[in-house]
Amino acid sequence: MTRSTSLTINGETHVVDVDHRTTLLDLLRHHLDLTGTKKGCDHGQCGACTILVNDRRINACLTLACMHDGDDITTIEGLGTPDDLSAMQKAFIKHDGFQCGYCTAGQICSATAMLKEAKAGWPSNVSSSLDGKGALSNEEISERMSGNLCRCSAYTGIVNAIREAAGETGQ
Repeated sequence: MTRSTSLTINGETHVVDVDHRTTLLDLLRHHLDLTGTKKGCDHGQCGACTILVNDRRINACLTLACMHDGDDITTIEGLGTPDDLSAMQKAFIKHDGFQCGYCTAGQICSATAMLKEAKAGWPSNVSSSLDGKGALSNEEISERMSGNLCRCSAYTGIVNAIREAAGETGQ
């Protein structure tokens, strides 16, 4: 059974007719050829498939495309282009926040949303207060990014990149 679904992806509206069991990740990769988002574990445990839906980060492997009818979706391709990188993308390059690069798209999408969450005052499990206000310490960044794994262990570069991007966005 197929279902017609309208999604705005990286600023472009797509009306797709896909099986109602198609995950958002598979729609992006196999139907729309947006291959920047990776399929890692396919169980929501690694974060390689992290994208932004209505400016909130989600694991695309754990949700069905039809559940996002009318939603605004941003993938790594929508954060910047090779000629116009986002502050986070530039920082990841500068601080070598990747090695094999497989998790990088998910890390960058997650970090981009995480900075917005922190700026909005959302607390984490290690925040010193429930209003979420406070410095983004290494511990705070690590906790907020804990859903994104890097098998190559580029965590030092990732944290340094997030710190730099946070400074550029007025965090």
